[in-house]
Amino acid sequence: MDSGATLLLHLGMTGQLFGEGATSKRLLRAAERGGNAGFSPDLHTHLQLEFEDGGPRVFFRDVRKFGKVLLVGAGKSDARLDKLGIDALKAEGEHLWEAARARKIPIKTLLLDQGVIAGIGNIYADEALFLAEVRPTRPSNKVTRQECIALVAGAQQVMRRSIQTGGSSISDYVNPDGSDGGYQNERRVYGREGEPCPSCRSPIVRIVIATRGSCYCPHCQR
Repeated sequence: MDSGATLLLHLGMTGQLFGEGATSKRLLRAAERGGNAGFSPDLHTHLQLEFEDGGPRVFFRDVRKFGKVLLVGAGKSDARLDKLGIDALKAEGEHLWEAARARKIPIKTLLLDQGVIAGIGNIYADEALFLAEVRPTRPSNKVTRQECIALVAGAQQVMRRSIQTGGSSISDYVNPDGSDGGYQNERRVYGREGEPCPSCRSPIVRIVIATRGSCYCPHCQR
């Protein structure tokens, strides 16, 4: 901001950040979705930004209240940022390898540890594991250096493609103009339990690892 302060926003699980005039059924309560009414601020709208030039307002809406809004003063930081690992799009395989080599937790759990590599979420972890042909339950210290390189490269591939297609709209997520993302139409394994693997046609399996649903191909991923 002009003052040097930073506005920190985290969508959480159901957060939505969008401009005034955005239209989407995902922005409406279930009772309103059958009609033609557009969005107007409701009890789930927790932040409204207005601009001196009179531009459209920006709303932050979060039904389940897992999102975060924080104003960080000029020259100051925040503990949430300080504990983050390297940005996923700047990471290299060696970052993951150094974290993995001495740990026995499942590699999927390590990929989701934001203190190691920041930015890899559940969808993109599953997709990266599939591209690298690594099973999500494999102990981290059993993943080779070359597999760690492949995992980071796979995560970056799917994340860049997701950025190109506007993210993944599965339940709540919308783009700033209210439109849906498109990456959910390109997922290879996530959310495809029982469907054929795109490589070998074996059924995709879903398990739970540390409370997170994980989908993988038992034939392709070892």
